[in-house]
Amino acid sequence: MKLATVEYEGAERTALVLDQGERLLLLDRAHHLLTGRHSPALTTMQAIIDGGEPVRQTLERLAGQAPDEAVVAASALRWLSPLPRPVQIRDFGGFMDHFRNARARIQGIPADRVELPAVMLERPLYYLTNRLAVAGHDSDITWPAYSSVRDYELEFACVLGRGGTDITVADAPSHIFGYTVFNDFSARDTQLEEIATGLGLSKSKDFTDANVLGPWITTADEVGDPYRLTMTARINGEEVSRGTTADMHHTFADMIAFASRSTRLHAGEVLGSGTVPTGCGLEHGRFLEPGDTVELEVSGLGILRNRVVS
Repeated sequence: MKLATVEYEGAERTALVLDQGERLLLLDRAHHLLTGRHSPALTTMQAIIDGGEPVRQTLERLAGQAPDEAVVAASALRWLSPLPRPVQIRDFGGFMDHFRNARARIQGIPADRVELPAVMLERPLYYLTNRLAVAGHDSDITWPAYSSVRDYELEFACVLGRGGTDITVADAPSHIFGYTVFNDFSARDTQLEEIATGLGLSKSKDFTDANVLGPWITTADEVGDPYRLTMTARINGEEVSRGTTADMHHTFADMIAFASRSTRLHAGEVLGSGTVPTGCGLEHGRFLEPGDTVELEVSGLGILRNRVVS
């Protein structure tokens, strides 16, 4: 199933996505119509995730009955990030050819001559991003005044349904609740300045609404094999990036196992895949201008659309 968080009649609500996003079933309203009771377990996406199998069974019953009075058109609401307040966001480097392409562009050499540090191939490295700087589908992204090189990043992400410490690679897939499209907007000029210091990323990734998730979370059972998905990006309707999740060098299972070493992960955490090869302007020299609309599509997960404004 596909689960969303939306703003409807001035309130944040969870919803079941119908007809590929044309209509949505407001979950708490449907539950109240069918049972006469409101359900705290349906009020937020985090509560749904935390509720585990009992809530999942409730969702299946609601989907099967779907009272018409609880169904609304997408045009009547505003999309929010499916997880408006993620417990944590870790963004990994799962695709090695993305780094080769980017370094080749910066260094002016062919990508097949780029040698990556061995640690990148051995470990699914990541950085912690600003979990409070999150936006959703169809939101306008106001670009920071200190940057003039605006870039998108075509990624997808898994959302944890269970936490744990020292999770094994074999057990890691059972900890995944679902998947969503992820646009890790990047101020590239600022990023190059920051990388040169050796201190890591700062304001190149940390600005209002820099992390866009959506349009919804597709549950893991519906996705099936997450490493057979097509990923595309379009700017103003023109395709500029295309790749496949099959090219991931580090899988989400690898990421979960690595991140959980001597560290407790929690339900509701978001783990980004990293950028698919060709999946950003830095790799092919086309950046975003104010007014541009960027669409990221991952097969089975939907289309995430945002307009960049200054």
